[in-house]
Amino acid sequence: MPRIGSAGISSSQGLGLLLSTEVLAVFNPTAIARWASCWLLLVSCGMAQERTWRTVSNETAVADQGAFERPTPRATRPEPRAVRGEVPEGEVDLDRPVYRTVAAGSLGLPNDAGQVWKQYDLRAYTARITNTKRPERTVVDWVLRETGYEAWHGEPMGILSAGQGVLNVYHTPEMQQVVAEVVSRFTSPKADSQSFTMRVVTISDPNWRSRAHRLLQPVPAQTPGVQAWMLKREDAALLIAELSKRADYREHSSPQLLIGNGETHVLSRTRPRSYIRDLLLQPNVWPGFEAQADQIEEGFAVEFSPLLSADGTMVDAVFKCHIDHVEEFTPVLIDVPTTTAPRQRARVDVPQVSHFRLQERFRWPVNEVLLIGLGVVPAPFTVEANPLNPIIKQLPLDVTGPSRADMLIFVEAKDRRGTTPVTAARGGTRTTSSYHGRY
Repeated sequence: MPRIGSAGISSSQGLGLLLSTEVLAVFNPTAIARWASCWLLLVSCGMAQERTWRTVSNETAVADQGAFERPTPRATRPEPRAVRGEVPEGEVDLDRPVYRTVAAGSLGLPNDAGQVWKQYDLRAYTARITNTKRPERTVVDWVLRETGYEAWHGEPMGILSAGQGVLNVYHTPEMQQVVAEVVSRFTSPKADSQSFTMRVVTISDPNWRSRAHRLLQPVPAQTPGVQAWMLKREDAALLIAELSKRADYREHSSPQLLIGNGETHVLSRTRPRSYIRDLLLQPNVWPGFEAQADQIEEGFAVEFSPLLSADGTMVDAVFKCHIDHVEEFTPVLIDVPTTTAPRQRARVDVPQVSHFRLQERFRWPVNEVLLIGLGVVPAPFTVEANPLNPIIKQLPLDVTGPSRADMLIFVEAKDRRGTTPVTAARGGTRTTSSYHGRY
């Protein structure tokens, strides 16, 4: 007999079945008591099943556990007020970034810290950058520099991505305000008002400091051995003119090169240096071994990424520089005997390489010139540029020694509108960062 209240039979069907089986014994007191107890059992089962259905419909499924759990009640939060940079409807402000806000609840993302999702329009910036495939990455780098790398890889949950002229940000309103200020430095009309020149020069002797010391205002630098100064425009022009008269003056960049605000430019001068790294023994092939050649990229690369402040009076810039110089190849003779030449020996080279690394961020007024002195560093092209170098190398004594030079970087802002830049308070600084050398 099927169970009453189960999935195989309903409560009404069970009641009809009981009535049909007990209709002949309706006047029997025992049958009446039995019928009443069954009726109470049917009513209780139906109410329990109804409560079960109602509870399941109000609960959410947990896919990982295959069970149901009650959703935790969330505190209702008021709608966040417009952060700085948002343009209300009917109002136009070109200095503020354009973005749209998406309700976090519709995305299914946790917003226990009040996170909101915003999409920033970067097309005003990406439209003028034609020499970079993905200019949005520069915006992401500067956002990470201003907010810190840890803010996007911990609590509360945050998302930062860019592509196709759009910056997607999911974070707290306070963090959205910082992002909006960074985006406005790329997209506002003032962002395209300035361009920059970067001149990289080397001088064999650093004694130029004795005459130019009174013109230089020091700027803090963290890298050991590196110095930075600010100069007035006219003083910088006089200093470059004096340095260019020296015989050991070498310029490695074009003074006519203009770098736009928000762009990243890399000045690179490298050349391959080949050498024999190892020997592979092959007795069955003449001469009994195979020389394995390799090469080292010798030279330097300077990466420069400038960004104007929101009011256009200050410049933030990140400099990255690496120098690799092969001082010499030390020869080592390896025995490679064969049946025809049992005393045969071949040469391998062990490179002696010197390196220099720099990563600094500076901030200075736009109407000043920044000068960075890397110190006396390896300079692969200083000795080779000397016309007497081939003769010197043939002398019996090694009078040249390792190639070294004082490398200088001059950075100056150029106003594209043909007007004088806005004067800011004099005083350059080196800004601290929390991105641990990643950006």
